Amino acid sequence: MIASIGELLVEFICRDKDSRNLVPADYSGPYPSGAPGIFIDQVARIAGKALFVGAVGEDAFGRVIYDRLLASGVDMRLVDIIPDLPTGTAHVAYNSDGSRHFVFNIAASAAARLPHGHKIYAAFYVAEVRLLHVSGSALGSQSCRDEIMMLAAMAEDSEYRVSIDPNIRPELMKDSIYLQCVQQLITGATYVLPSDADADLLWPGQTFERWASPLIAAGARAVVLKRGDRGCIGMTATETLELPAHPVTVIDPTGAGDCFCATFVALMEAGHDFRFALTHANAAGALAVQSLGPMEGNCGLPAIQAFLKGQ
Repeated sequence: MIASIGELLVEFICRDKDSRNLVPADYSGPYPSGAPGIFIDQVARIAGKALFVGAVGEDAFGRVIYDRLLASGVDMRLVDIIPDLPTGTAHVAYNSDGSRHFVFNIAASAAARLPHGHKIYAAFYVAEVRLLHVSGSALGSQSCRDEIMMLAAMAEDSEYRVSIDPNIRPELMKDSIYLQCVQQLITGATYVLPSDADADLLWPGQTFERWASPLIAAGARAVVLKRGDRGCIGMTATETLELPAHPVTVIDPTGAGDCFCATFVALMEAGHDFRFALTHANAAGALAVQSLGPMEGNCGLPAIQAFLKGQ
């Protein structure tokens, strides 16, 4: 069983480029979203054993995301439905150069509420959770951050391990503690899965080998750098593998990194070798960017293998 924790959102996507969410425009949505939610939806599709920790409001948007994860096969026992708070939202506007501008409503929504850490820990034991994945986006809320860091500390004496996608969102960096928590999680993680933007912030000026090797030496099973249209590069104690990106038409890149991470982690935890997991994660990310909506490009292993065969 793999667990993910953090914000559940619905997302609205601006139809006009370069609006920066500053002018009236048409938006499409609501799309199920939230980096931890995208991750666990894909884990369920790949591995079938996935559990989520979070909350939604008792409203239409909450129904959108809750029903989506339930239909994908996610264990929702630790997802609270809160009647007096709205479901979290994200509005994203794309620029012509591919960059994005986000407006999040997390802190004042149900997305910032988690069950107490000890309740989560007890449920993990019953569900036989073996890996807890953390997205750095979930650390922007202090209340979420406190529970996540408690669970990470408990992992040292428990049956589960920790995976981390730094997923650093400048819009959510409210204090210096945010980055400190990301760095603390990285030092004890089994899987470390940053993007190139994360790496530039965390290890400025360093090559992949320079910053990844110490993490492997410290006990990480695998370190992978997601590089968007430049593919990916990964390292284990015995192998370094670089893969180019697949040439596809990009419709919506949001969520592709979460889909990549979920595919890689789920396959590694299922016993597949590093090369198999990285190859299929790279393909899953390419498939994800071809659909509008951050979770709409998620798919199971047969679809990924069919894509690879076509390539």
